[in-house]
Amino acid sequence: MKHVARKRFGQNFLTDKLVLDNIIDAIGPEKGQALVEIGPGLAAMTALLLKHLDHMHVVELDRDLVARLENNFPREKLTIHSGDALKFDYGQIPVPEGQKLRVVGNLPYNISSPLLFHLADFAHLIEDQHFMLQKEVVERMVAAPGSKTYGRLSVMLQWRYDMSLMFIVPPTAFDPPPQVESAIVRMVPVPAQRKLACDGPTLEAVVMKAFSQRRKVIRNCMAGMCTEAQLVEAGIDPSMRPETVGLAQYVALSNLLKQPA
Repeated sequence: MKHVARKRFGQNFLTDKLVLDNIIDAIGPEKGQALVEIGPGLAAMTALLLKHLDHMHVVELDRDLVARLENNFPREKLTIHSGDALKFDYGQIPVPEGQKLRVVGNLPYNISSPLLFHLADFAHLIEDQHFMLQKEVVERMVAAPGSKTYGRLSVMLQWRYDMSLMFIVPPTAFDPPPQVESAIVRMVPVPAQRKLACDGPTLEAVVMKAFSQRRKVIRNCMAGMCTEAQLVEAGIDPSMRPETVGLAQYVALSNLLKQPA
């Protein structure tokens, strides 16, 4: 029986074989690796991944699709976690000693940002992530300071990951086709020795405050949270706009504000 895509789950199923092959090549799965796919859908990518893996995990919310997966794949090849990817504990997936978890998925556009932030909590357990996302979202993720697309998502994810836009995927590659272009993004957690030391919640609060009024200069955006002198001490010109302030400067300001009075 044909599965009808459900709008409430943001379902757009990838069907283009060339695009699927390109994604598999970008991921480079190998036997013995621990890999989880978020939202396998009709399992087009799942089936291709399993050609290279001994076993993998999937997280799927749609119970009809869970039943389909159970019927189509043996348990010794596929472990199915029926539930919400936004609430799933990725730390529970067993990983061979000395390895980390690999995460892949064609992510629903309507939950992409909160899911990326949820996964960031598990970054220390993850080797890499390869996701299909709305192209606009990927452009925001990888944007550099000074870009119109640089913002809260850019800063918070770049603090945790090295990221690159791999390639663009047209709407025609999906059924039903979305109204926007998609893109594949690779996300590799920044190694501990290179990650800028910072309190995550403080950085989040600073960045949220800074970009709440991005058309204003940062002196005005940060009023009530820090002084102009503190901006200068963090290496930030108070007349700069939030989208021109780099990650290292936001981290410096966060560390300054986190210090005890």
